[in-house]
Amino acid sequence: MPPSPTTATAEGAAAQFSDVTRSDASLRGFLHGLPGVDQVGADARAAALGTRSIKTTAKAYALDLAIRMVDLTTLEGQDTHGKVRALAAKAMRPDPADPTCPATAAVCVYPDMVATAKEVLGDSGVHVAAVATAFPSGRAALDIKLADTRDAVEAGADEIDMVIDRGAFLSGRYLQVFEEIVAVREACARADGSSAHLKVIFETGELQTYDNVRRASWLAMMAGGHFIKTSTGKVQPAATLPVTMIMLQAVRDFRETTGQMVGVKPAGGIRTAKDAIKYLVLVNEVAGPDWLDPDWFRFGASTLLNELLMQRTKMTTGRYSGPDYFTLD
Repeated sequence: MPPSPTTATAEGAAAQFSDVTRSDASLRGFLHGLPGVDQVGADARAAALGTRSIKTTAKAYALDLAIRMVDLTTLEGQDTHGKVRALAAKAMRPDPADPTCPATAAVCVYPDMVATAKEVLGDSGVHVAAVATAFPSGRAALDIKLADTRDAVEAGADEIDMVIDRGAFLSGRYLQVFEEIVAVREACARADGSSAHLKVIFETGELQTYDNVRRASWLAMMAGGHFIKTSTGKVQPAATLPVTMIMLQAVRDFRETTGQMVGVKPAGGIRTAKDAIKYLVLVNEVAGPDWLDPDWFRFGASTLLNELLMQRTKMTTGRYSGPDYFTLD
């Protein structure tokens, strides 16, 4: 398994682009100088890659890989500690009847539920991710966003999913967005010198153009984000194949430029095993096989896991279990 990203590499990314990020004008010049996205071509290529199919042992491997990439998520106002405990238990043993079924990558919750999830997950290897920075709107003062982040990290969060200020980004205040990502990344630091990993959410359904998705991707990577993430799941459209393809192109190009890998997380609207496999094909064809690992690619989902489990059971037993066979999340 490739090494996970570290604070050192994140800081290195920010330092490498210090000339670009010294002013709003220089940052705007860089971002608007990125190659434009051919929307028709992007849609066509994503659609073509989405028609690929895999069978038998390759499909079985893909299902298990997709399960290992799931950030099992509950982000509702009605969340309870009991629900989070049950979700964390399911993340560790998605199919209690089959001990060969892999665990998910993480459980994603609001900051006030981090301690509860951490208590259940312990040292299982399943991470706790917390949404922060006034999720999902991002509409709060910076000191509040930073306090939100620090509270989640102190409670035991391994990963922080922050949202960018889309109003600032769409107004062209790129340096403000950059500096906010840097500040949140620094707030992910722990007293022992380690750091929670930072996922930067764009809310691509509000970014209006594919060019903006590419610009946001580079902005977040230059600021030291460990992952770039499509959506909160609260706005439609959420994750789409073309948008994810553009983000995968960006992380690929970023590694070619800097030598540093950044992960990608599509979230929202990915509900079927067939859809998940389409994304895995996209990852392999666009970014490359190095990203086919939970360290570098995740699915943000609440209902996808059950569908993956149903397909997995069908492949191993020959029988298709209905959705009531597994716990509802």
